[in-house]
Amino acid sequence: MRLMTLTLAGLLAGSGAAQAAGDALIIGNSRYGAVQSFFGAARVVAAADSLRDAGLDVTAISDADGQAMDEAFGQFFEGIEAQETPLIIVLAGTFMHGPSGAYLLPVDDGQSIDASEIMTRAFPLDAALDVLAAAPGRSFLVLGETASDVEAGPFLKAGLGQLDAPQGVTIIRGLAPDVAAYAIRDMTRPDVRVALAAQTYELTVEGFDPPWQVVLRKRDITPPKPGETATDGPDPLAAEQADNAAWRLAQQADSAEGYQTYLDGFSRGLHASAAKQRLAAIRAEPYYAERRAEEALALSRDARRDIQRDLSILGFNTRGIDGIFGPGTRGAIKQWQTAERLRPSGYLDQSQIGRLDADARARAAELEAEAERRAAELERQDHLLWRQVQGRGDEASLRGYLDAYPDGLHAPEARRLLAQIEDQRAGTAALQDRRAWDQARSVDSIAAYRQYLAARPGGAFAGQAQARIEELNREETEARAIARAQAEEEALNLNPVARKLAETRLKQLGLKPGDADGVFDKRTRRAIWDYQKSRGLTVSGYLDEQTVVRLLADGILGR
Repeated sequence: MRLMTLTLAGLLAGSGAAQAAGDALIIGNSRYGAVQSFFGAARVVAAADSLRDAGLDVTAISDADGQAMDEAFGQFFEGIEAQETPLIIVLAGTFMHGPSGAYLLPVDDGQSIDASEIMTRAFPLDAALDVLAAAPGRSFLVLGETASDVEAGPFLKAGLGQLDAPQGVTIIRGLAPDVAAYAIRDMTRPDVRVALAAQTYELTVEGFDPPWQVVLRKRDITPPKPGETATDGPDPLAAEQADNAAWRLAQQADSAEGYQTYLDGFSRGLHASAAKQRLAAIRAEPYYAERRAEEALALSRDARRDIQRDLSILGFNTRGIDGIFGPGTRGAIKQWQTAERLRPSGYLDQSQIGRLDADARARAAELEAEAERRAAELERQDHLLWRQVQGRGDEASLRGYLDAYPDGLHAPEARRLLAQIEDQRAGTAALQDRRAWDQARSVDSIAAYRQYLAARPGGAFAGQAQARIEELNREETEARAIARAQAEEEALNLNPVARKLAETRLKQLGLKPGDADGVFDKRTRRAIWDYQKSRGLTVSGYLDEQTVVRLLADGILGR
């Protein structure tokens, strides 16, 4: 079995270790083959120091291959003791799932990995859950997912899928950046309720989830006594203390120079393998410093949504405004940086975020000014055509006005005058003609009206019949257009939050979409129609990508 393989490998690998490492296991994988390092996955390893400070034994590795994950799991398994302390496993990176379970991919497998390799080289979550099941009520599996283009054939799918939590095991899962923020800030703080933290960081809690559940309690924390390390108690070996101190300094610097300095002093140290992995990862990543600068900002989900909105307003497609910085957003950032003659790293620092926001505000103001000019021009043209209609005063002119401006400023008056003309015509029509017309009206189809015209080309209702044929043709065309627009809106996959935001923007613009409840009723469709018309967009009453971007642009001016 895979669990037995992992356990035996770990026991053999850890048999010569200087310290036990039960209590917590942290694996953060962020580099997969040639794919750029993903934001957040490697940062979870930074939580190891806080857990050690709380008195827990921790095994922590990053950017690990299959063998390294086996060894780390074995070391963690060997160090587990029968005591009432929390048992924590934190995994972040790219996951795959299938009928045999879910797996954390190793970093060296690239995009050509197949199902058999995943099942033999990746880290199986079933192994972690089996171990955690032995400590019900105090065991935690924390999972951070990153987006990836890795494919594994027809038998596996991307992501964690649905997990079956053993009794007493708490599973906390979410996006890697959000999990990293939780692991570093609140997971290691005593008496922080899991339910409250999950709400703060937009995480999901499954399995054992009582409202009072916390990861660490104050009574679990056992700070080291003078002369002790945080993990082993009294340590007579000064060399080991120096090794650990140097490693911590290297982790704090998290740079090629820092890890090289550690290896220069401790080429065979306790952390030499991890230092070499980090050094290789840094040297293989051309924009490492830029990525670290962005990670240091600890951008919230809302801040990331704002950045995606700014990019979209400026015409750089992020392929979604969801607060997830995947390949689409990174590509849009690179395009913007290239256009601004900046280093195209795909990562942002604080000054660039400010510059991007200022550019988006300026563009939003331009779009609003364009919309105001267009609205004024539409109103002018409406009045001009109506004056021409008044000068002619005939039926054709009235119908021509309604064709051009079905919702125009003078549309009610035009319809009233047409109704009067029809009433007058009806009063003078011959009885037989009237019956034929009534029959055509009762059927109300293009074929019926054509039949009327064929029988009475000079009938009293010939103009109305021809107008109704054109109207029905137009309705069919509009119905097809609405069907396409509806399909385009559905393809956006707008969540309830996005739908409510759109209604709020429309209401702020005075377009009366009804309640901001995420339900697009007739009032909402009318408001979208009016908005699209005033902005020179494709008018359908349904949201498309351009309409969403313009709504965002109108909303940015009020921030």
